[in-house]
Amino acid sequence: MTSTVPALGTRTAEGSALQAVLLDMDGTLVDTEGFWWDVEVEIFAGLGHTLDDSWRHVVVGGPMTRSAGFLIEATGADITLPELTVLLNEGFEDRIGRALPLMPGALRLLAELAEYEIPTALVSASHRRIIDRVLTSLGPQHFALTVAGDEVARTKPHPDPYLFAAAGLGVDPARCAVVEDTATGVAAAEAAGCHVVAVPSVAPIAPAARRTVVTSLEEVDLAFLRGLMTEMR
Repeated sequence: MTSTVPALGTRTAEGSALQAVLLDMDGTLVDTEGFWWDVEVEIFAGLGHTLDDSWRHVVVGGPMTRSAGFLIEATGADITLPELTVLLNEGFEDRIGRALPLMPGALRLLAELAEYEIPTALVSASHRRIIDRVLTSLGPQHFALTVAGDEVARTKPHPDPYLFAAAGLGVDPARCAVVEDTATGVAAAEAAGCHVVAVPSVAPIAPAARRTVVTSLEEVDLAFLRGLMTEMR
């Protein structure tokens, strides 16, 4: 953090104040991106297919319909998309039931946002049943709103989830900070007009206009997020 970041509770210019923080879940707050891939590998092995490790970058961060559909097409596996979706959700729930590692800095950031009463939303491409399981570890009290991938007509990389979250919180997307770990999520947030902090989990993400890339969530605090509103205007 630098001395140029505005102090908590201050504005440096009209319209520059942070109104809300919108957070991705898998790979951002919880260290679960690897869980999804492990489940996919296991399911397709049972179907007689080996997944190419390079496909991991294709399926990470996307909606289940896209990632599952890609794997079915790539392997030619004899399974329908609805059947695979059920197996993926069941396998993932089993994994998080055994262990749910949080990303370093996740609970600290959530606690700070709560302390300063910053409206916060969880915006995920995962289905509602998965989000509700994960919330027991993250603490549902930390979020004024949660948006699941199966609750919007178009999920990430479309802007709909972030526009829905901003509308639900009654805030301007342009004055929201989004924290994401994948290119798919970053694309959704940027299409919605939000400021983005990318914390890459699986594949690299390059810096860009209205996008700041950090190596760990431990580098992100409220002063840092508020600073984005002035640095990227």
